This record gives sequence, structure tokens and C-alpha cells, in this order.
Amino acid sequence: MLLEGITPTLDYSPIVLTIGEPQFETPAFIQKSLCAHSDELRRYPKTAGEATLNDSMRRFIKSRFGVELQPHELLSSFGTREVLFNFPQYYLFDKKEAVMAYTNPFYQIYEGAALASRARVIHLNLTEQNGFKPLINEEELAQCDLVILNFPNNPTASVLSLEELGEWVKLALKHDFCLINDECYSEIYTAKKVPSLLEASIYVGNTTFKNVLVVNSISKRSSAPGLRSGFIAGDTEILKGYAQYRTYIGCASPLPLQAAAAKAWSDDEHVQVARDVYAQNFKAAREILGIETSDATFYLWLYVGDALEFTKRLYCDYNLKVLPGEFLARENTAGENPGIGYIRIALVEETVKTIEALVRLKEALNG
Repeated sequence: MLLEGITPTLDYSPIVLTIGEPQFETPAFIQKSLCAHSDELRRYPKTAGEATLNDSMRRFIKSRFGVELQPHELLSSFGTREVLFNFPQYYLFDKKEAVMAYTNPFYQIYEGAALASRARVIHLNLTEQNGFKPLINEEELAQCDLVILNFPNNPTASVLSLEELGEWVKLALKHDFCLINDECYSEIYTAKKVPSLLEASIYVGNTTFKNVLVVNSISKRSSAPGLRSGFIAGDTEILKGYAQYRTYIGCASPLPLQAAAAKAWSDDEHVQVARDVYAQNFKAAREILGIETSDATFYLWLYVGDALEFTKRLYCDYNLKVLPGEFLARENTAGENPGIGYIRIALVEETVKTIEALVRLKEALNG
């Protein structure tokens, strides 16, 4: 443990900005729906999910992205963490010497899935030099069975345009690999809406979503990670087999959670409330730290030099916890770890508390 043995100062109250978990109350209407359906705990849930929930997800996709999906083009899931872990194991099961690529730094479940699948990994490094967007190396991509993108990105907060996503769709078709975009931050944007890989697939003429999948979750969107409500959508042929696989893994969502999630997916007003707070947090970061911020997610990806020592000093002297970037990345075959020197800051608190944290951070940076 990096901070083990360090006693933080008592001059400041503790603030933790390490985890991408919204610190707002889950909206009351979602909580009420959960309580109102608690009697349904007596029933086993369907692995495929209730029609009410699945329909609400497809309506969300149509309303938000202008993409109309058929029922067989979406599977609801118990959040997206479980999908991102078990889908690669399903998809790569019969691939000889499977190869999996994903953005680096990354959400740690991608690495766990690769290990469980015994897949060789190609890291798509995100660096300041490439604008925190993965460079396209077709020689490497031609070896891949599965590629996972994550845009809007955790932790760098970078965004790919519709055209850039479309180029990845073309590559998935050209080299015949399955392409997933982890879109769990798609609803956390400050002004301009960010595109979906599904939109990009249609944009480049792949209207059947061949080789293309997206995953999304209600966790960030509705400040409700405990609902464990997500989906995977896209290529019908891939999803058909995966749906059968899912009947064995025991990840069906309890019916009260499904009912509450259906309400949440069907409403956007509460999401705008959270977006406004995140926008104010980014505004505060620009004003206090004098930096540019992203148009999406709630993360700052900040270069500080020796991130390990800075993280320890920030905790010791300012009682503020952040996450060193190298913990979120791995060395690629060239020995490069794109997380070294950076810290990730999750601006998930209300703005008053966020400002307090940013002021401490500025003092530490100037110290």
C-alpha cells in the first residue's frame, strides 16, 4: 500500500478523490421505485432481463444516439464490470493463441479478462503526444481477435469523434476483429454530446453492427452504481451466442433493481442535474489550477512529475487522496508506461468540497 504508515495532517478534513464513484444522493424517484417493487424479491429474475428494462434501454439509445435497436441487438446485464470480464472469456474461448488489445492506461477489469482468457495483450498507449487517442497500427490490429476501446476515456478523459470512431469500425471489418467501446461515461459531458460507436457504425455504412458492440451503465449516469444496471448492444450474431452463455453465469439482476433501473434509464432530467455539477467542477479546476479540462467524464489526468512521491505528500500534508497514473497502466512491449508521472483526480464531490480539494492540490503543486 502506497500510503501505508503515513499519518495525514489533522489540519484538513479528509477528501478522497481516488474512485470514480459519484458522491451525490441517488435521485429519490429511483429509490422510491426500488422500495415499491421490493415484494418482487420473491421471484427469480430472468437472465435476459424484463422487457420493461430492456425496452427502456433501447428507448434511451434511440433518444440519445438516434439509433433504433431491435430486441435481439441488446442484452441487459448486471452492470458492465461483469460483461467486460466474462465476454472476452466467452468470445476468445475457441481462439487459438488469442490476442486482445485495449487502451492503456485502462480500467483494470480489461487486464483481468485478458488474464482469464489467456490472451496475449497489445496495449494501445494513450499519451500526450497522440492526444490521448490510440494510434492505429494495422500490422498489430491484424493479429487481434478482440479490441476494447474506452471513450470517453477513463482515466485520461479524452474523447473520440464520430469520424474517429468510424475509422475503428472500418478496421474491425477489414481485419475481422470484435470491437467493443466501453461507453460508461457517455452521459457525463459538459456541453457537446459525445458520440457512440453504434452511431459511428451506421455512419460508415455498417448498419447491422457487424463486429461492433458497446457497453454502457447507469452507474455514472444516474449516480446509482449500486443498481448494477448495464447493457451490451450491437452485433446480433455475437450476442446470440453470448446470450446463451449468460444463462449459466448467474448474473441476473433482482427484479426490484430492474424496475428502479428502468425508471432511471427512462428519465434524463436527473442526469442533467449531475452534469451541471460536473461542469461546475471542471470550471473550478480550470480557474484554480489554470489547466485545460476535458469535455467529458469527471476526471483530471494531471502530470505532476514523480506521481508516487506527490501522492504521498498530498496525503500527508493535505489529507487528500488521489491515484497515481502508473497504477492504471502497464508497460507495453517497448517498455513504455504511459501512466508514469500522472495522477488521476475524480471530481465526484459537490462543487464546494471539490473547490476545497482543488485549492489544496494547487498549494501542493506550488509547494
